[in-house]
Amino acid sequence: MKRRDVMKGGLVLMATATLASIYKPAYSKTFVGGSGLWKADPPPPLTVVDSSRLVYLTQAEAKLVGAVFDVLIPHDELGIGATEAGCVTFLDHQLAGPYGAAAKDYRLGPVVEGLPQQGPQSIATPAELYRTGLAELDRAAQAKFGKPFIDLPEEQKIAFMKGIETGAIAFETLKSNEFFSMLLQNVREGYLADPMYGGNRDMVGWKLVGFPGAIYDYRDWMVSKRGKKIDVEPVSLLSRA
Repeated sequence: MKRRDVMKGGLVLMATATLASIYKPAYSKTFVGGSGLWKADPPPPLTVVDSSRLVYLTQAEAKLVGAVFDVLIPHDELGIGATEAGCVTFLDHQLAGPYGAAAKDYRLGPVVEGLPQQGPQSIATPAELYRTGLAELDRAAQAKFGKPFIDLPEEQKIAFMKGIETGAIAFETLKSNEFFSMLLQNVREGYLADPMYGGNRDMVGWKLVGFPGAIYDYRDWMVSKRGKKIDVEPVSLLSRA
């Protein structure tokens, strides 16, 4: 539950994605003679998420997500908390898009219980899981403490989140530990994603872990400053638009 532990996990996500892009096989086809058979599509315009309105979550759900996220990444001496960093806005827009609809997932069944290393096998979309999971989380808090989660003192919020992390506090239909894993994954993503997606406000996550952002070439630093700390102001994709 410490910020540094949460951010270390996020760095693993970033490193894994980078390695995947490096080692992904590349295939090409060569056209000769000016046949005109291939023409590059123009890239989509870069647009920033509108943080002034919710597009999927209700106001009550957004407040609950913010309270949960701020337990996972709190405001402390290292930086601002998850809500201040825009992680709720990030999640809200992700749930309203392809991620929330599980657009790339196979969902036709059959549905069987998988091995632990295979991950969740539900055919519900992330948007559906959040709608159900947030309601069940709040009812579980009410049952245990007699109050909604957002009204609990900080120590009870932390104890409750530890309970759903381990599965000791059960939900009605969802597996509480799997829902916790989704919450943790998404708050990390919101804190470390490019600010154009609504989170990582003022590139606070990148500054915390020393990530320089969307910089094309690192050779000047790699050659002349090997083994030294590099203080670079991060660059967002939006600054490249």
